[in-house]
Amino acid sequence: MKKFILGFIVCFGISSWGQEIQSPSKKISVSFSLTSEGKPAYQVSYLNQKIVEESELGIALKNNVALDHGFSLIDRVTTTVNESWQPVLGEQATIQNVYNQITYYLLQKETNRKLNIIFRVYDEGVAFRYDIPKQSNLNYFVVSDEKTHFNLLENHKAFWIPGDYDSQEYAYNETNLSEIDNSKLDMNNGIGVKSIASPYRVQSPLMLKSPSGIYINIFEAAVVNYPVMHLDVDPKKFDLKSDLVPNAIGDKAYLQAPCASPWRTIMISNDARDIVGSKMILNLNEPSKITDTSWIKPMKYVGIWWEMHIGKATWDYAGSQNAQNAADGQLKPSGKHGATTANTKRYIDFAAKHGFDGVLVEGWNAGWEDWFGNWKENVFDFSTPYPDFNLKEVNDYAKAKGIKMIMHHETSGSVANYERHLDRAFELMQQYGYPAVKSGYVGKIIPRGEYHDGQTMVNHYNFVAQRAADYKLMVNSHESSRPTGYSRTYPNYIAAEAARGNEFNAWSVGNPPMHETILPFTRLLGGPMDYTPGIFEIKMNIYDPAKKEQVHTTLAKQLALYVTLYSPLQMAADLPENYEKYIDAFQFIKDVAVDWDQSYYLEAEPGDYVTVARKTKGKDEWFLGAITDENPRKTVLKLNFLTPGKKYKATIYEDGKDAHWEKNPKSYAIKTIQVTSESKIKLNLANGGGTAISFIPIK
Repeated sequence: MKKFILGFIVCFGISSWGQEIQSPSKKISVSFSLTSEGKPAYQVSYLNQKIVEESELGIALKNNVALDHGFSLIDRVTTTVNESWQPVLGEQATIQNVYNQITYYLLQKETNRKLNIIFRVYDEGVAFRYDIPKQSNLNYFVVSDEKTHFNLLENHKAFWIPGDYDSQEYAYNETNLSEIDNSKLDMNNGIGVKSIASPYRVQSPLMLKSPSGIYINIFEAAVVNYPVMHLDVDPKKFDLKSDLVPNAIGDKAYLQAPCASPWRTIMISNDARDIVGSKMILNLNEPSKITDTSWIKPMKYVGIWWEMHIGKATWDYAGSQNAQNAADGQLKPSGKHGATTANTKRYIDFAAKHGFDGVLVEGWNAGWEDWFGNWKENVFDFSTPYPDFNLKEVNDYAKAKGIKMIMHHETSGSVANYERHLDRAFELMQQYGYPAVKSGYVGKIIPRGEYHDGQTMVNHYNFVAQRAADYKLMVNSHESSRPTGYSRTYPNYIAAEAARGNEFNAWSVGNPPMHETILPFTRLLGGPMDYTPGIFEIKMNIYDPAKKEQVHTTLAKQLALYVTLYSPLQMAADLPENYEKYIDAFQFIKDVAVDWDQSYYLEAEPGDYVTVARKTKGKDEWFLGAITDENPRKTVLKLNFLTPGKKYKATIYEDGKDAHWEKNPKSYAIKTIQVTSESKIKLNLANGGGTAISFIPIK
């Protein structure tokens, strides 16, 4: 790591409103002041245009103690940081971390309590957090509210999902701030537990675009020992207020000084590419706490998963009709169980044949007959296989083929039960050589009253990653709270779902074509997403003529998602037999890398399109993905990201001339041309379509 720190900042001064600090390029400035009542407040400007007007700050503690007024400024300390660091896995091999920082030391006169507020100003945005130092009159305390405001000036276009404390699995809405209203939404669209108390509550990250074309993203970073922050919207004043997820008795966080809140972040730019390509959230997290990271490896995998979503197979061994017998320990096979030894070997053979790293198996362990809808505490033990799944036989077969097995742990929301079994489950993984686990948290949290996004659950997700690191295991969590950059601190937290994934296309109204163009501006800012792309049989009526469900993309767009939706853990999610039918298109999935030296976002507009080019880690090979929403799109791209002076074979996987996400989604074409860094390339994206390109040097 290269690091340069100074104890002063030349970009610090006194503005007409308050004390001001600027970003290194001076594009962004933050003004801080105390009001006449001693309330801390701030403003943010971008290119001399006010973005956030006077917004108050503070924390409320239980028993009517409020750290939000009566303060005086007793000191301030400024620093500037210019450093770089290397992520274990990532979109780029080196990340720059450059910012100016100021810490305001405040004293509340009536209570003699201290509160520090830290601001960091980057060229791409602003971050601030509350820091509570150790003090004799404030040791253990309970946070009852956080009075953080983001007071916007205009009726921005917003890309939002409702503020559900238990689920992020919603399709995005695109409306003005003034039109946000959860009460008008269809809340039965998919699965989830639906914990929404306010019609004007949305989740962060919240992506915004002002009427004048300024892009703003409000999010948070480094959520550790604290609940997730949602946002309460005043649709008339355009004021957003932090909303912390409570526990069963309404408390938000139990803390002990010294401690700090997560960072509250505001990304700002007149170019959407700056938002989607920002590494500010990662930079705000602590460096890796894992010394030896050699065992943390990217993976491309297949698995027994999609066949359950399309109804071809079941997770449970006995079938739901035998649930009572299962509860009595009298398991009778239904004949549709997916996770059998024989079926797993078939996937292992397919993975070995096509050069994949791993195979995921869901439904291997006993308990699935009695879990969904019952929400019992002791459903799974994470070590007892069904009678038709032989752990040792599967493991030996995979090892002989050079394939790693990926473990699956569905907790059914019973967190205490999972933690009781965690060490035994990880020991079993070590015994059989599993390098990674996919965990699941479907259903209401047990113990009752806790939410997926509350402090207790945030601590649980982080604890699982920490404990897994002790066993040198990687974690991919599903139905967890959305990541906020913690993969920098524990890089074995290799991926998460934490949004509406591809499986919704199999059994619900699905994900609209614009969905994947919004995710890079929201969910993916906090860390890699296991979206499970690569579905080739788009329409579900191929399995059942009565089914109307379908994936809302073209086949070519499913290929492009491997580049546009970053993850070092990528699944080829469709059935092996479907890939065999389209083996020429499948070649891109086989070729595409999952770990990168560099990434360039060439085009981006939330809700409309994303185009990104990435260089393979350690190789002069490039891959490009371009996707669009429900509208067709034509564009011309410069290939100046390629190495000058070299020739490349570009293999282009594109939508067919008659392709359409709904009418003709499987129409695609493949062509090969020769290009250099001076070339330009024309792309024609169909409605809901995409293009995927590999660039391989010609020797």
